[in-house]
Amino acid sequence: MNILIVENEIPAAERLLRIIKKIDKTIKVLGVAETVEEAINLIQEKPKPDLILMDIQLDDGLCFEIFETIDVEIPIIFTTAYDEYTLRAFKVNSVDYLLKPIEEDLLKSAVDKFKKLYSVNDHYRRDFKQLINEFRNQYKSRFLLKIGERFRSVPTGDISHFYICERNVFLSDFKGKDYGIDYSLEQVQNIVDPRKFFRISRECIVNIDAIELMYSYSSSRLQLTLKGKEKNELFIVSREKVSEFKKWIDK
Repeated sequence: MNILIVENEIPAAERLLRIIKKIDKTIKVLGVAETVEEAINLIQEKPKPDLILMDIQLDDGLCFEIFETIDVEIPIIFTTAYDEYTLRAFKVNSVDYLLKPIEEDLLKSAVDKFKKLYSVNDHYRRDFKQLINEFRNQYKSRFLLKIGERFRSVPTGDISHFYICERNVFLSDFKGKDYGIDYSLEQVQNIVDPRKFFRISRECIVNIDAIELMYSYSSSRLQLTLKGKEKNELFIVSREKVSEFKKWIDK
């Protein structure tokens, strides 16, 4: 399998190379592109990569300029320090979105899913749109909760929002019940469907089906009213996320 790395930070690129070599010695890295221009050139060269590991902010612009310049029909695992581009990433060829520093187990999981669904040894290549849909169906569909000596499974669609309180992460269902979970908010963001869930701030991820009303709030922010929640309970879209949130909600 051939992989292309698109990454402008040398330490980050070296980390990816070390992890790739560790998880699968048969993978061949075709090169490392540090700019949009270099990535465009390498993507069009032969042999073509089977998979791209791509950062978002490059030396000469955002990686999305690549897709505006050439047709890219190669699956991509985004490896970035920025969580605000999740929705935009999934509008192109993204099959996973990993936040830096890249963890070995998460990258291995993403590569393993890719290899399972898109084997380079097949006599034919599977339809790319079908592949993307299958990857998207890998999002977590339920959370198993331990409540005392009992266990309960909560479907993801029944979750109103996830939030941080006193350094612990909780989910809140549409009935207003809160449960602690053994995930960080960053992990939750990576395993729930970004078409349904949006991280409105460092402390909260909301389900689109839970949003009842939206108001202008101070400092160019937005305030949300969630179904079943008290009117005085504040759910604020942080200023830096307002633009992306509006695109997400208006899709």
